[in-house]
Amino acid sequence: MNPLPMLDAAIAWLQGLLFEHAVEPVLFGLGLMRYAEELFDFTEWVVIGALEVALLAAVLPLLERRWGVEPLRDRRAVRTDIVYTLLHRLGGFALLVFALMTPAFDALEGWLRLHGVPRMNLDQVIPGVTDVAIVSFLIYLVVLDFVDYWMHRAQHRFGWWWQLHAVHHSQRQMTFWSDNRNHLLDDLLRDGVLAVVALVVGVAPGQFIALVVATRVLQSVQHANLRWRFGAGERLLVSPSYHRLHHAIGYGHEGPARGVNFGVLFPWWDLMFGTADLRPGFVPTGIRDQLDGRDYGAGFWSQQWLALRRVTGLGR
Repeated sequence: MNPLPMLDAAIAWLQGLLFEHAVEPVLFGLGLMRYAEELFDFTEWVVIGALEVALLAAVLPLLERRWGVEPLRDRRAVRTDIVYTLLHRLGGFALLVFALMTPAFDALEGWLRLHGVPRMNLDQVIPGVTDVAIVSFLIYLVVLDFVDYWMHRAQHRFGWWWQLHAVHHSQRQMTFWSDNRNHLLDDLLRDGVLAVVALVVGVAPGQFIALVVATRVLQSVQHANLRWRFGAGERLLVSPSYHRLHHAIGYGHEGPARGVNFGVLFPWWDLMFGTADLRPGFVPTGIRDQLDGRDYGAGFWSQQWLALRRVTGLGR
């Protein structure tokens, strides 16, 4: 029995249940039923995110206790990361991106069609590539990861962007919850660029959801407090050890490239462009100036506010 149709059916049932009993009554009461179709689609992200978080929370803590790099000392920091994770993966941030970006995407699509500008659809470059779903999925995954690698380098290279991205690197108690610890503007920029690229290369909406979920799950594993290396596969897929070195004090934002191991899913880009460091990453994480007392905030709101102050030059 193929489990995928069963999973799709379960997601669809939960989506309908959530919309009917939670979203639709609110829309009706506020006189906003004209947005019902869009918000019905949005509830799919909520359901998928909830299932994703439940699965990760059931499995990864057990693995962290068994193969942890360091003991859990700062539970407050982890609780803050849980807030970030729930905000992002249960749809709060997806709703913000949806509300701000969808009109721009629709306008771009319409402008391209109106002016006869062909999109760089990968199916046109390699005819028939989308006929096999798994092949097109993997190609799109590689293309988006290549873009993500260069964006990640830009996050470290440009001072104003680093001040936002530093929220992510300021976590000194790494766990699988740490992946979504990002400034909202940082995420808006990154997700906006990736969504535009996906639109341009012809990623279908359903496939885009699958790409996002696969990427998020892999990144949660990478950020986990796990003493894991992938042996021969260390050059094929980013491991917790490989990525932890990217977060390490003295490695993560220093040197000519402003860091090492920028690959989001695949280490290939680091190996190709000279930013790979394959040494074990079982070292303390954070930013060097934290050792000198620089404050990046202890809670969600303070982290968001202090980053904005640094960007505007109002904070040290």
